[in-house]
Amino acid sequence: MRVAIVHDWLYGGGAERVIQQLHELYPEAPIYTSYCTDEWKKRLDGKVVTGYLQYWPFNKLRRMLPVLRVFWFRNLDLTAYDLIISSSGNGEAKDLNIPEGAMYMCYCHAPTHYYWRSYDQYMKYPGFGIFNPLARLGMKLLAGPLKKEDYKAAQKPKYFIANSSFIKKEIKQFYKRDSVVVHPPVAIERFINAATKDKKGFVTVGRQVAYKRFDLIIDACNELQIPLTVIGRGPEHKNLVKLAGPTITFKTDLTDEQMPKELAKAEAFIFAAVEDFGVAPVEAMAAGTAVIAYKDGGALDYVNKDTGSFFTEQTAQSLSEVLKTFSAKDFDTNKLQKQAAYFSDDMFKAHIQSFIDSKLS
Repeated sequence: MRVAIVHDWLYGGGAERVIQQLHELYPEAPIYTSYCTDEWKKRLDGKVVTGYLQYWPFNKLRRMLPVLRVFWFRNLDLTAYDLIISSSGNGEAKDLNIPEGAMYMCYCHAPTHYYWRSYDQYMKYPGFGIFNPLARLGMKLLAGPLKKEDYKAAQKPKYFIANSSFIKKEIKQFYKRDSVVVHPPVAIERFINAATKDKKGFVTVGRQVAYKRFDLIIDACNELQIPLTVIGRGPEHKNLVKLAGPTITFKTDLTDEQMPKELAKAEAFIFAAVEDFGVAPVEAMAAGTAVIAYKDGGALDYVNKDTGSFFTEQTAQSLSEVLKTFSAKDFDTNKLQKQAAYFSDDMFKAHIQSFIDSKLS
């Protein structure tokens, strides 16, 4: 069977781990993408295929070129393949021209945020720094037509695979398509051995952008004067530092060896965003740390009475009420790690292979 894998772009993150595991399942399959870092080319054993968008000046402007990405993906020659698997979120990799007789399935990380659920949020915070005014203008001019094209593209796959129950609902809502849930792979083996009973303070991790709501986490911990470690960096970092009180600590350059220890020693991982899935909370569970999450998004698939607590409004006050009564002693390390194990690399490969085999048969 001749297999091709297609992905929006490859430069780091949870979506790239999906490609890595698909590559392990189909090591001879080429991986078509609009842009790829040298690191990921090596990690994927030279199987990555790119085009003109990989090179100057397009590589410097890649976040602002959705129209060119549409044309590039649509013009891929996939006639040599029997099975085509696209992995797509905030990109155009699902918009392919499929040869007759080939089976096409899409692993969907999310319906494109800036066309659907988060259009207003992207208009407020485009994330392009000094180019924000230009980005807003581009959104106003192009979002309407590209949204229609995105919907048309979503009708092309024969099968949709959603990365969470939350995204399954959004695929139905925005694309009018049914899907099956296969959760993304998480590198839980990095974190399991770090588990400890010596816990103090709270932790949160992620790229510091507006929608992840680090501000409300800091506000709640400021109010209660409890220790919080904020790990990561991003465009909101300076604003968050200004907001932080004396109990808040920022760590921006942790190594891969230090991160598991930071998660393991916290009383809980605080998660305030509405995420498509959310890898970091599962990593915390693998390190034996419970999760306090806003009750929405992908967190609904893994936070339960054995793994953490929910706050029901996306406000500092709602989070504060949970923090006041939270105790890490209420959670068992074995149960936390058992839940995290469900999202391992091996579980992902087993579930995705089972789904593919069932459709091919």
